[in-house]
Amino acid sequence: MRGGWVYLLANRYRGTICTGVTADLARRVSQHREGPGGSFFAKRYHVARLVHAEEYPTIDEAIAREKAIKKWRRDWKIALIEEANPEWSDLYPDLIGLCTGLKGRWIPAFAGMTTRAGETAPSRHAGT
Repeated sequence: MRGGWVYLLANRYRGTICTGVTADLARRVSQHREGPGGSFFAKRYHVARLVHAEEYPTIDEAIAREKAIKKWRRDWKIALIEEANPEWSDLYPDLIGLCTGLKGRWIPAFAGMTTRAGETAPSRHAGT
């Protein structure tokens, strides 16, 4: 079974937040950014900045987490984002870099993304 991602997009620092789930994070965020295939909500509020992402081993786990986060209060979502990405930096450019063969390099903004069950990615690359 294929894994999944839960992601949060924003339009600016502490701005509008959109929560989603996907099996292919890079493709889905690209759809939000470029128009076709993006959600009506994301288009309406110009939400395209990837500010948080969590990877799960199965899509079912990712869907359950997304549903839980969607029920959260706004301040809880802000705390989740700021725990790993206090500047609300756009993580998408770094994600694309990793998807195109730069996996051996440490990219600081990508350190704000989390993996399975909320484990935060290491803040430094072990090889440097």
